[in-house]
Amino acid sequence: MRSGRKAARTKHYELNEFPPFSYRDDVNVPDFPDNRPLLVFDGVCVLCTGFAHFILSHDRKKQFLLTTAQSKLGQALFRHYRLDPVDFETNLLIMEGRAFGKLIGFAEIMKQLGGPWRLFGALRYIPTSLGDWIYDRIAQNRYQLFGRHQNCMVPEPEWRGRIIT
Repeated sequence: MRSGRKAARTKHYELNEFPPFSYRDDVNVPDFPDNRPLLVFDGVCVLCTGFAHFILSHDRKKQFLLTTAQSKLGQALFRHYRLDPVDFETNLLIMEGRAFGKLIGFAEIMKQLGGPWRLFGALRYIPTSLGDWIYDRIAQNRYQLFGRHQNCMVPEPEWRGRIIT
């Protein structure tokens, strides 16, 4: 937040309070193809864009769509789910109309990728308070640990149909 105070961190269960497909009723959220999983990620974070590249490279079914948190759609979804639209505290996964964040979102993505990556889906069984705490430590220090791009990522030509701008 710009006032100098930090926004309260969102807990995963708060994302569960929203009914499936609730964003469809929000006039501020642009239409998007929601029949496929959508990852909203911080487009200037080196760690986050690296994860986005990982998903696009390992998604053999080509099921995932991606958009940056800085995009019009990303901003609208962060606001809809009452997440800070400036200090991005989590990647946001929208799958089957439901929102997932933090470690649960990561675990769901890895499970959907299949193959050996699905083993990371077991992370969802870590107690939420511990999983959120670990995720928050990394998220709060990601720029210091991994760096920051000056601009949002530019997709590879073969990925352009899977990136929503």
